[in-house]
Amino acid sequence: MKKIGLIYGSATGNTQNVVSQLANILGENNLDIKEVSQTSSEEISSYDKLIFASSTWGAGDLQSDWEDFETQLDSVNFSGKTVALLGLGDQKRFGDTFCEAISLLHDKVKDANIIGQTSTNSYNFQDSNSVVDGEFLGLAIDEDNQENLTKERLESWVEQIKGPFKL
Repeated sequence: MKKIGLIYGSATGNTQNVVSQLANILGENNLDIKEVSQTSSEEISSYDKLIFASSTWGAGDLQSDWEDFETQLDSVNFSGKTVALLGLGDQKRFGDTFCEAISLLHDKVKDANIIGQTSTNSYNFQDSNSVVDGEFLGLAIDEDNQENLTKERLESWVEQIKGPFKL
């Protein structure tokens, strides 16, 4: 079975920590874990199954390594690929752009079979471009205000994406 490419960017370590937790739940044997600054569009193209993880910065921006890399995603053909998106954000301090990195990555992979949409229940934010029809376009994590819910959210999400990822 071909592994899932788990590509992430982390500035403060929160995303890296959440990716480590996710890897423990999914099983590291199922994953190739790469920092986005250490990968290429060719490498990403080699995966049929991908998880992209980024925190949201400033007024709804991608993490800086993702921001530097995002135009390279334009050369990847996502048709036929299965992609899940994971975003981190701070719903209290940046409640008007909460986890918008998810929507920015979603725009790049929209031709893929995108899995892992999650409910907005139990979050408290004003607005997010990452919410469509009442659901996040991926999994939203708030390590600043709801760190106690991260493990449970990750476990529930893994149960949801395991079937489409054929794990």
